Parts: sequence; C-alpha cells; structure tokens
Amino acid sequence: MAYRRPTFPKAGPERSQVEKPVFQTLTMPRARRYVSSALARDALGRLLRALLVVVGLIVVLAGVLIAPLPGPMGLPVVVVGLMIVLRNSFKARRQFVRFQRAHPRVVFPIRRLLRREPEVVQVAWQQMLRMERLVVPRRFRFFVRTRHSLRRRAA
Repeated sequence: MAYRRPTFPKAGPERSQVEKPVFQTLTMPRARRYVSSALARDALGRLLRALLVVVGLIVVLAGVLIAPLPGPMGLPVVVVGLMIVLRNSFKARRQFVRFQRAHPRVVFPIRRLLRREPEVVQVAWQQMLRMERLVVPRRFRFFVRTRHSLRRRAA
C-alpha cells in the first residue's frame, strides 16, 4: 500500500463532522512492509518465469516428438515452445542469438516465425523449396516449376 497524503476538506462542514477513511493516517507507514512485498513480488515473478520456461521446454519437446508424424504439425509446435522459452529466459535468448550468428541460414526461418506478425505462408513455401532442392532430382522438382509458372502469370 503506497503512502497517501491525508486530504482535508477545503470548504463545507467542519473537520470534526467529516469522516476520514480508515486507510488515511497522519503517520508514515513502515518501510519494511514495502521492501518485503517488493521481494515477494520479485520472487513470484522469478517463479512464474521459471514455470513458463519449463512449460515452453515441454512444448518444444512435444513438437520434436510430433515432427516425424505425417503433416507439418511439428514445426509450429516447436516455434510456439521457442517463443515461450525465449520470452522468459535470458540465458536461452543469449544462446539463441549466438546460434543465430553461427548459423544464420538455419535460424532465419525460425526468426521469421517468432516475429509479432509471422510470415507463415512465406516461410512454409521457402522451406518446401529448400527440402525439394535437397531431396528431389532437378527434373522432378514440382515446386520450382510451380513458382516459375506463377511468376510468368504475374508478369
């Protein structure tokens, strides 16, 4: 509870007739109470951050376990878990930045998905083109041909 100055009526009935609220006093409150409440608030914030980091790690682990299943459900779950962890852990954020500087091509799609307004469709398209280039021989690349035909139509 913060210290509030007592208020006195300026005009109207006499002071004795005006009822003062109970929370207003003429003495300063003890400072010790505020220090302990600030410490408690700080400890509660740290505990909440730690719990959110654990929840984020569980979500990342679930995404990694879901990734081998058919469909693209693993990547979005991993990204949501990373968002939770990176927003609540300074150490994880520092390591993510280090990893990003060491391997920018790997981390760039994840960073695009971690933005406030993620570019989900563009990232998915880019990743499909990359995977196709790694796996499929040049003459069977469907997505590259589709991209070229879409560019010709747009022009």
